[in-house]
Amino acid sequence: MLYQDTVESEILVHKPWFVVSIFAVVLAAFLIFNLTGTTFGELMRPVIGDPAQSGFYGRFAIAFVIAVIFCLNIVLIGFATLQLQIAIVWVELLLLFLAFCDSFNLSFPFIWQNLPYLITQGVLTTIYVSAVSLFFASTIAIVAAIAKLSSNGFAYAIAGFYTSFFRGLPLLMQIYLIYLGLPQLGIVIDAVPSGILALSLCVGAYMTEIFRAGIQSIDRGQWEASRSMGFGFGLTMRRIILPQALPVIIPPMGNTFISMLKDSSLVSVLGVWELTFLARTIGQPTFHHMEMLITAAMIYWIMSACLEVGQSRLERHFARSKVR
Repeated sequence: MLYQDTVESEILVHKPWFVVSIFAVVLAAFLIFNLTGTTFGELMRPVIGDPAQSGFYGRFAIAFVIAVIFCLNIVLIGFATLQLQIAIVWVELLLLFLAFCDSFNLSFPFIWQNLPYLITQGVLTTIYVSAVSLFFASTIAIVAAIAKLSSNGFAYAIAGFYTSFFRGLPLLMQIYLIYLGLPQLGIVIDAVPSGILALSLCVGAYMTEIFRAGIQSIDRGQWEASRSMGFGFGLTMRRIILPQALPVIIPPMGNTFISMLKDSSLVSVLGVWELTFLARTIGQPTFHHMEMLITAAMIYWIMSACLEVGQSRLERHFARSKVR
């Protein structure tokens, strides 16, 4: 909802037709899966008897109970405030995810033993590669965006070819071309600089369009008024155009950085000791693959969530002038 709705209406999850429809959908969905052999099937033993011998009756009873619990849950959540609804749903989804992870019979001592190393080595390397790549990608993107907005055909052609080429190739292929291809030309680059260069060029191509669209969203009169006052090109961009374009640029740029944080895992193919490489390497000798992969996934999620919070704060800061 964009703005506060002043029209009072009945809450959707309290309408009988909606509850019945959700009940039918959930019941049909869980009838497809045989949950009699799960922990929930054991909890239903007083009702269905031996889960292994309950047959269709056991499957139907389990699906029916789950559908009732699900519908009752959404109806009760509908009475809470918006903030409380969000908190409850987040907690419930997190508990379901933890229950899913627990079904793998994870070795938590193994996780706690290797978690410090994953953080001190893997996380720091991942953040370093991502942050440096973001800096160079932003620099490339600003220059390329200005070139694509200029009337210089030579500059526009180079910027257009750059964005088309690096957006048209898979990032993994770019990493291989830089790390394995350049040595054949006598240019040898180590693994970490190769990964940073590939990420910078690839992400810079996408960010070029973000900056271009943000700059073009500013009315042309702003540029003409600034130039009429004697402002040079650089001063106009720094003081007039970019500050107004930032509210448009920050949301997609934040999403790009979050995506790049995860794409940095591709440099693991070069042997860079970032998070994904360490998770795979540590878990392989003892066959604790799921322990390390799930731990790495949770760390990636936490880092992405922190970036999302920072992005939302930046958006609110630069959108203050539009708040009414």
